[in-house]
Amino acid sequence: MRRNTASHRLSHIPVIAAVICLLWAMPSLAQEEATSSGESVADRLALALDHYNDLDYDLGLDVAQALLERDNLTADDSVAIYEVMAILTYAKGETYLQQSIRYLNKISQIGPCVVPMPRDIWPQELRDTWYGIIKNEGALTCDEPKANVKTIAIMEFDNFSAGEYQEKLGLISKGLADFFAYDFSKISDFKVIERDKIDFILDEIELQQSGKVDKATAVRVGKILGARYMVFGSITQLDDDNARMVIRAVNVETSEIVAQVDQEGKPEYSKMEKAAVKELAEKLDVTLGDETLGKLDEGGTESVDATTYYAMGLQHMDEYEYGKAYEYFKRAYELDSGFTEAKRKMEIYRPLAG
Repeated sequence: MRRNTASHRLSHIPVIAAVICLLWAMPSLAQEEATSSGESVADRLALALDHYNDLDYDLGLDVAQALLERDNLTADDSVAIYEVMAILTYAKGETYLQQSIRYLNKISQIGPCVVPMPRDIWPQELRDTWYGIIKNEGALTCDEPKANVKTIAIMEFDNFSAGEYQEKLGLISKGLADFFAYDFSKISDFKVIERDKIDFILDEIELQQSGKVDKATAVRVGKILGARYMVFGSITQLDDDNARMVIRAVNVETSEIVAQVDQEGKPEYSKMEKAAVKELAEKLDVTLGDETLGKLDEGGTESVDATTYYAMGLQHMDEYEYGKAYEYFKRAYELDSGFTEAKRKMEIYRPLAG
């Protein structure tokens, strides 16, 4: 059950960050008219999401619903309102799922590509449902990325470890793909396709359970997703002191492997991942400035246990077991307070961790 009966209270910092994602370069007429009174669409949606964090879902819905009565709402405004209503309704429990999906369909009717979706704050079940909706409309991909921006997707890594490490590192490959996607998103030259969208496509073409990620699979998925590059790879650990990470990038248009990175050393997977991201970016003709390099050095963890907990959190998240997901993200963050990826996921799923 995903219904939340706990009395958790979430810091408003990540929620305000989510609301900022709802703001646009040019304010709508409805926002301009309300600016003097401090009651813009964005302000009201911020309040609705504050109610979400306080578990006052109905109060949040009342705030969002009232916005639909305003005149001169733009498409962006309406999308943002229905988005918040979908999240709030979904949080009320299983019996409200279909109503929440109806709000997603409203967004789709306005236009599935009005603003980039889904956002990080969306619960996993809503994200998966959204992919199904936009696939049926032929809108899995929207506009082409800006000039000089390379669309990239990272597939889950294979685990070729031996003996006890095969089982011990079984989920780390999922976590590593997530780390790669998060770090590549810090590089402005790349547009990163969501990990769960890749999983959705793999399920659609019945390759999710094949246990094999090769060049042919990567190219096939990449063409569906409109990616320029698909990244896939593997980890191998044979003992406590030696590990290897091999990453390949394939050009989807030509089916050629255009870059390969081979990291060997102690099994410090987060450190290896960050070094591999930098090397792979350079091999894809992207120059990393000092500011970007600084961002890439942030986050991650040297703790294998924290990485494992994080990966277990992702597994439960994908299965819509939000309480368990939250607990594993929390354990990962408690082991390493510098593990910002774990903190980010923990904050997203705390309101649903019944």
